[in-house]
This record gives sequence, C-alpha cells and structure tokens, in this order.
Amino acid sequence: VQLVESGGGLVQAGGSLRLSCVVSGSRFSASLMAWYRQTPGNERELVATINSVGNANYADSVRGRFTISRDNAKNTAYLQMNSLKPEDTAVYYCKWYLGREYWGQGTQVTVSS
Repeated sequence: VQLVESGGGLVQAGGSLRLSCVVSGSRFSASLMAWYRQTPGNERELVATINSVGNANYADSVRGRFTISRDNAKNTAYLQMNSLKPEDTAVYYCKWYLGREYWGQGTQVTVSS
C-alpha cells in the first residue's frame, strides 16, 4: 500500500487549501482514511477521519472549517481546509487503515498571519 499526499503550500490566514491523498495497492473503498498533522517537537495529532461509508469525524480545533471526503473511484481522500489559521501550520499526513495502517510521506502546510 502506498499513499501520496499533495496540495500543501503557503497560504495567508483566512485562505483555503485542499489536500489530496492517492492510495495504491489497497482495498481503498473498505478502508478508514484519516488525516493527521504534526508540528516540530509535538506528537502527531488526529485531524479528521472518514470511514468506508462516508461518516466523518473531526478534531474540535478544525470542526466547521475542514472537510474530509473520499472518492472511491479514484482511490483518493481529500481534506478541504478553509478559514486557515497560523496554528494550522504543520506537516499533514494521511493514513490508510484496514487491519493494518500505512502512512503517506506528509505535505507541508504553512499559514502566514
């Protein structure tokens, strides 16, 4: 199973970004997909999850601003991030889970004030 994230970058506070995570070599449609983020010196933080039938959950810090989604036909998970804040700055990782877990390499998101 391989995961490749994309879509990170530099954005001003209040702006938006959409992250993508393309998964290959897996039973994507049956999996749980999740987005995490990590800042230097801190543990990886769960941001959002979406299960195989599309039910989503969010961290309190992003609820109402971020939306997780999936396109099973494209083996891709997304994280739409709106109203970004400087504290959202982190490396964002996607995770595939179906008994085992696999991670992507991460994509940097930087929000300037």
